[in-house]
Amino acid sequence: MLEAIPEVQVVGYATNGEEGIRRVIDLAPDLVTLDLEMPRMDGFTMLRILMASSPVPVIVISSTRGDEKVFKALELGAVDFITKPTGVASEDLLNIQEDLHEKVQAVFKLNIAQVLHKRLEPPRVEEVPVSQPAPRPASTTIDVVAIGSSTGGPPALQDIFASFKQVPPFAMVISQHMPGGFTRTFADRLNRSSGFEVWEARDGDAVVPGRALIAPGGKNLTFVEADGKVVAQVVDPTDKERYVPSVDVMFASAARIWKNRLLAVVLTGMGNDGAEGVVQAKRAGAQVLAESEESCVVFGMPREAILTGMVDKVVTLDQMPREIVLRCGLAPRFG
Repeated sequence: MLEAIPEVQVVGYATNGEEGIRRVIDLAPDLVTLDLEMPRMDGFTMLRILMASSPVPVIVISSTRGDEKVFKALELGAVDFITKPTGVASEDLLNIQEDLHEKVQAVFKLNIAQVLHKRLEPPRVEEVPVSQPAPRPASTTIDVVAIGSSTGGPPALQDIFASFKQVPPFAMVISQHMPGGFTRTFADRLNRSSGFEVWEARDGDAVVPGRALIAPGGKNLTFVEADGKVVAQVVDPTDKERYVPSVDVMFASAARIWKNRLLAVVLTGMGNDGAEGVVQAKRAGAQVLAESEESCVVFGMPREAILTGMVDKVVTLDQMPREIVLRCGLAPRFG
């Protein structure tokens, strides 16, 4: 499957972590695909050693589903992950080929300097306590912050959520490109480190201040008004939606509901998902932020959003929580 990509040559393989480290040192590959379940030395140990001694982009390819192991690997330095079927039938394994090709192609566009910087010098998360509303140019309070992300998104979202230790007076909704079976665990991780109440969205969940809803993997998150409140709707994607959960679909739906009370944020990720949604959000009166190339793991999604001409401000990831607070009409209190 890898050698079917014209730009790819498989230069070696290993059957356990110890052998893998030796092969990486000897061959100096541009990319490593890594299972987490291996004899003698598991994938986590190998990943820690690689990031410390011979940093290289790593895509985790694991049969582990629905637990925290994949997110632990992302925190240790893996740039992305792919789930492989648990069965041994070759036809089942071939089902991951399209996903594999797409994510390997994304590595060609990877900001590896940023990836390595984050692993060698983990970002210092600055807490963003919020006080009472402060004077600001915008006359309308932001009720909802909608965030879209893909490759590099889970660690970026972790940083943003960890900066909010107090319960904020606005809601968040998030679409992170991710397969089914992972977003509930991801939401639980964010919930443990944040003042937000974070969970995987379900039909009928109310969008209220202090709550963050994560679009379920493989589904789209939309919103409707019911009984005087706004609630989530989880819907199946259409055939034309290449990236799921779709940021475009979430932004467009949120814009119809909240209009100028919406703040749309595009974080790191490959592709152009979010660009059309940004246009619709801006036309409805929303404010729009995009992550800068300086801090992105992959600058695809933010770049496409910026090219629409609808982005109000481009900021680095470490400044994003502060900018969100300011645009929500609140006074951040630092230090």
